[in-house]
Amino acid sequence: MPSSATPYGARPVGTISSSGSFSAKVRHYQIASAYGTNIFFGDFVKLVTAGTVEKDAGTTTATPIGIFMGCTYTDPNTSQKTFAQMWTASVAASDAYAYVIDDPDVIFEMQCDGSAAQTTLGSNVAITQTSGSTTIGTSKNTVDISTSAATTATLPLRIVDVVQTPNNAWADSYTDIVVKFNAGHLMDNTTGI
Repeated sequence: MPSSATPYGARPVGTISSSGSFSAKVRHYQIASAYGTNIFFGDFVKLVTAGTVEKDAGTTTATPIGIFMGCTYTDPNTSQKTFAQMWTASVAASDAYAYVIDDPDVIFEMQCDGSAAQTTLGSNVAITQTSGSTTIGTSKNTVDISTSAATTATLPLRIVDVVQTPNNAWADSYTDIVVKFNAGHLMDNTTGI
């Protein structure tokens, strides 16, 4: 049972749709050369007016295009094509692309920042933004269960299940849950950027 905080950001596991199989397809979105913020595997990203993606740092509201799954660019120091789990801030590369799962119906596992009761199933929740691990390149974002589980329509995530493994259950100290995008996903928003 998760008794300690070991956050891992958003880990895609399927779609809310019962038809078809989940293939974790990604779309390539350009990252602006020298974009100055780290983006970690499992972070949410948003499309900006320049036509590039950036880290979506929203908490109680967000406008994600999807989940960051890594990137590719030509390393300015070695001139070699590089595939990376995280985008390192300020890399000067005109050919930088993010791999993004942009399906608005994707469901994903996230760890809560505390204990999630079964009564939170179907609730909307916010995101706790935390700096990721530069050692392994993964996100450390969590679900803000301690302050935000509510009916509030504008919260960015909705709880759809608990992660069903022998070492995880409702009311564990740091419950792993399954969530989906609730409000703000760009593909479901009728207002463009």
